[in-house]
Amino acid sequence: MPRLRLTRWALLATALACVAVPPAPAPGRLAGLPADPSAHAPADRPAGFADRPAGFADRPAGHFAGYVAGRLAARSPARDAPPLRPAGPRGPGEPDPDAGSAFLSVPAPTAGLLSNTTSTAGVPPALARGAGYVEGSNVLRLASGDWMYLPAGRDAPARVAPGHRGAARQIELSRAWLASGRVPGRSPAQSAAAERALLSMRALLRPNGALAAGWSEGWKYSWPRDSSFACAAFAYTGHDAEAYRILRHSAATQRPDGTWQARTRLDGSGPPDTRPWQLDANGWVPWATWHWYRTAPRPTRAAHLAALYPMIRKAADRTAASLRADGLPPASPDYWELGTATANIGTAAPLLAGLNAAADLARHSDRPRDAARWTRAARRLSTAISRHFAPRGYPRTAEGHHGRDSAVAFMAPPFNTAPADLPPALESTWRALLLPNGGLTPGNDPAAPWGTNAWTPSTAFFALAWAATGRAQRAEPVLDWVLSKRNPLGELPEKVDQEGRPSSVAPLAWTGSITVLTLVALDGTPLPAPPPP
Repeated sequence: MPRLRLTRWALLATALACVAVPPAPAPGRLAGLPADPSAHAPADRPAGFADRPAGFADRPAGHFAGYVAGRLAARSPARDAPPLRPAGPRGPGEPDPDAGSAFLSVPAPTAGLLSNTTSTAGVPPALARGAGYVEGSNVLRLASGDWMYLPAGRDAPARVAPGHRGAARQIELSRAWLASGRVPGRSPAQSAAAERALLSMRALLRPNGALAAGWSEGWKYSWPRDSSFACAAFAYTGHDAEAYRILRHSAATQRPDGTWQARTRLDGSGPPDTRPWQLDANGWVPWATWHWYRTAPRPTRAAHLAALYPMIRKAADRTAASLRADGLPPASPDYWELGTATANIGTAAPLLAGLNAAADLARHSDRPRDAARWTRAARRLSTAISRHFAPRGYPRTAEGHHGRDSAVAFMAPPFNTAPADLPPALESTWRALLLPNGGLTPGNDPAAPWGTNAWTPSTAFFALAWAATGRAQRAEPVLDWVLSKRNPLGELPEKVDQEGRPSSVAPLAWTGSITVLTLVALDGTPLPAPPPP
């Protein structure tokens, strides 16, 4: 989720259950690494640590396992957990499957990230035991006291002695980047969580502007939705270069018809599979552009918006043209990555935000005809949402047959100006989706069983909605719950199991960006919605 990966994650869990967990390394020695030649080696010399598990990629079409995974994915909300990798030569950049420690062959989700801003390496859970980041950086202090970092220009980490010159320089640069913007938070714990989320999003951001959802196999792709949220978080914390880079990548990956694929490879070369494209991106990207424009440096923002404007026009025109006679968009997969037979709130609400954002950007660009066209479309869609969703409390689908959906929060700022009837809908949806562990399930549609895991993005939606509407007392306990579920490295996980423990991958860019935006709002910075017609 954003592209939820429930089913294939189950496949991954099964695979993990069949693999013996290696014993913890002996004191002073990391499994699969030299005793420590790199601690005394020249600066930036790798220590032989592979940057990701080997042996997993998509199975060729026709294999039974791939067929089953595909059929299950079509029926259940899922991102990918990787099916078995076929035998054959390694692809570009893949580690030697015979190199590295035993635990690196297990496709365990990441527990953290090492980064030099151009390359990233996942930290396996086994390596994270007893470790912690050096404050303000992605340099890892290991249980032994040694440091591990990703040297500049390399894609394999190095284990070095504390204070190592190359690692110390990376720490200095990382702290300078944080200081160039702002780290929101009204308490040390909140500021520490925001700092870690910002550093993780920066580590997941590629030089070309693609943002990986996470750094585990199956999450290592760019979704327009996650990217848009991260863009807004970077914008409101003063990191304009990163926010604008994301938008440029969105423009580069937009399809000629104005839409986006559900996800693309990080090099922008296209989708990794045949999952259906999702119309909600046509709302998220203009919405993110609007928030970036509000915060962008005035000397450059007009020129930068001019470069992005063709993307906005194609996206908004496609949205407007998609509206049916009743004013609603067509049925489309949403952030659940499930199709619905009728329009869903997880698509309609972002599209309304996107049309309002596009119309306002058109006014700033002195394009009144565009503004008028998209304002008319936004008015039609807003009226349709009021007619079909509002009377039922903004459920998942327009006819009300698929239960509640955490996407009700998309009707609140910073997405849309909250309708008068939204507060009770937020409260009733919260109660309907609340699990015993204190977090939320994405929805209660019985046709999409979510199990007992809470999802941190869905839970954080409500913290953001309440914070952005001035209900800090309602938002803070929800945010506190999300922050309490960070893993031992301080990373925000995708899920929380029924025992209240962090689960699935960490960090997740989407949860990090929602958390940062919530903290910005709680700090007192207004997070408005694009102005409605």
